[in-house]
Amino acid sequence: MVFSPPFHDRDDAARQLAVALAHYRGTHPVVLAIPRGAVPMGRIVADALDGELDVVLVRKLGAPFDPEFAIGAVDEHGTVTLGEHPGWAGATDVYIQREAQRQLAVIRERRATYRPGSSPIALAGRTVIVLDDGLATGATMSAALKSARAQGPKRLVCAVPVAARDSLAQVAKLADEVVCLATPWPFLAVGQHYREFFGVDDAEVIEILAAPGKPPEAPRTSEGRSPAP
Repeated sequence: MVFSPPFHDRDDAARQLAVALAHYRGTHPVVLAIPRGAVPMGRIVADALDGELDVVLVRKLGAPFDPEFAIGAVDEHGTVTLGEHPGWAGATDVYIQREAQRQLAVIRERRATYRPGSSPIALAGRTVIVLDDGLATGATMSAALKSARAQGPKRLVCAVPVAARDSLAQVAKLADEVVCLATPWPFLAVGQHYREFFGVDDAEVIEILAAPGKPPEAPRTSEGRSPAP
């Protein structure tokens, strides 16, 4: 049996997510994309929902002998979220503290680069949609949701095209709603669920965040026409 990825690319996944999130159109949501891969997706979703786009800056904490394996994550406020058994991956308290500080420095550099001179969008009382291009261990998304929750949103949504089932179940405890389009079994690396999964660089993120979003559509009259200016 030949495996067929459910998504062509991130744009395809974002358009499908926008359809699944259509019930939030009209609420002027804040879409928080996890850099870098989710930022182009966030632009598509935010425009489709007449919302605002920002980034939520979290960094995974890699295991001592396998940096790609997440033992936890840290947000830009310095809050560390750990997986269930970081010690099994060889992570001591000293290592975790050192790795968190290293990743926090990266986060601060990225905030200054991505949004120079701009403060993060205030989330209090808003509908907030935290978006990523996939969910493997769930560590990064968990940290992003906790960071957003601490700022008092009215409603907190986790949105991903594809996720590992067990990780999604854990993340669901941190959000008011989870929107996920596919939970394949077995779950491969996130990129394996896309036919095209190219890297997103800082220059693209900066360009997307600096560009104005699509203006909200004018309200319709009872005859289905936009009102005259």
